[in-house]
Amino acid sequence: MSAPAVPSPPAELLAARVQDPYPYFAWLRRHAPAHAERRPGRPTVWQISRYADVRALLSDRRLSKDPGRVPGYVPGPAGLNRHLVHADPPDHTRLRTLVNTAFVPRRIARLEPFIADTANRLLDRIEHHSQVDVIADFAAPLTFRMICLILGVPAELDTPATRETLMNTIAPTTGLDRARAEHDLHTLLDTLIAAKRTGGERSEVDLLGALVRAGDVSGAMSQEELRSTAYLLLLVGHDTTMNLIGNGVLALLRNPGQAARLTGPRTGPALVARAVEELLRYDAPVRDATFRCAAEPVSLHGQRIGRGDIVSLLIGSANRDDAHFPDADRLDLTRTPNDHLAFGHGPHFCIGAALARLEGTVALPLLLHRLGPVALAKPADELIWRPARVMRGLTALPVVRI
Repeated sequence: MSAPAVPSPPAELLAARVQDPYPYFAWLRRHAPAHAERRPGRPTVWQISRYADVRALLSDRRLSKDPGRVPGYVPGPAGLNRHLVHADPPDHTRLRTLVNTAFVPRRIARLEPFIADTANRLLDRIEHHSQVDVIADFAAPLTFRMICLILGVPAELDTPATRETLMNTIAPTTGLDRARAEHDLHTLLDTLIAAKRTGGERSEVDLLGALVRAGDVSGAMSQEELRSTAYLLLLVGHDTTMNLIGNGVLALLRNPGQAARLTGPRTGPALVARAVEELLRYDAPVRDATFRCAAEPVSLHGQRIGRGDIVSLLIGSANRDDAHFPDADRLDLTRTPNDHLAFGHGPHFCIGAALARLEGTVALPLLLHRLGPVALAKPADELIWRPARVMRGLTALPVVRI
């Protein structure tokens, strides 16, 4: 028996996916909750859009995290893909255990005063500016300083050249930039790992140093796995939180009634924490779950996902599913319960979730308080979103004081 016919998404929704994916997601949830994208010479990619399906498949053992199952598919920079995000058990179990050793709660909690101090210093610089770019002036440099802390970058390597190496790898502008950045990043990460092994300066919040020591003691990590995991820490310490701040501020500017809840006299830690969860749900910094492919056939909504097909679990769509979240397209900073999937679910739940939450709850209230009343410096539909598959974030967020 053949699979039921599935309509094609309207061209205008496809064209607007980067700028505003939510109408496209709503169409998928209603008309094609398991939608296949087929292109000649490439693996079939299945778009899974409903909350219940996404949550279930995030922990479904029939889906593999190993990119090696799809010939020719390289999900990230060459030589930097042997980390826990791209591993199945038993490798995933081994690597996750070691990373959890570095990401112990007390080590993450010790970052709070550093986050607050860095945020205030950045805000001091722009205190009297009439126009501010929330990304370039605040979110990007804040998260870059977090990268340096997480990777334990020593003072002699904390230079503009190091910043260029790290940032170019995250968002290169040309193929030449990508190749050069990947080479430079390999060299930088190997230098950092070697410095950890020689003893060097040890910080209570040096997560890379803790990871290197744990891996060396157990003998359970190769040099490539260490380097790849250091690259993963780079992404954890930068993209997720930068997008949380940028997307969150934009959402608040477009919903001033909700924003007032975070700047009023009754604002307290409990409300801030709940607000961060809602901002994570409403416009998630991770639009699409990281790589998965079918290790065996999976049947869903009358469709057959074949072995070797890529399965794209649309976190951004799941978080706006009215079947799970009442009035899901409305921002509600007091929403409860709020079991969103911004950090995934199951064995591959994001290792940086606690870090991103901490940065959000510390940095966002400081930013809103110190900036005071502001408005978008240009219409929201003229803002530019980075064309990434997994992440959702702005290239710039200019605001003016009012």
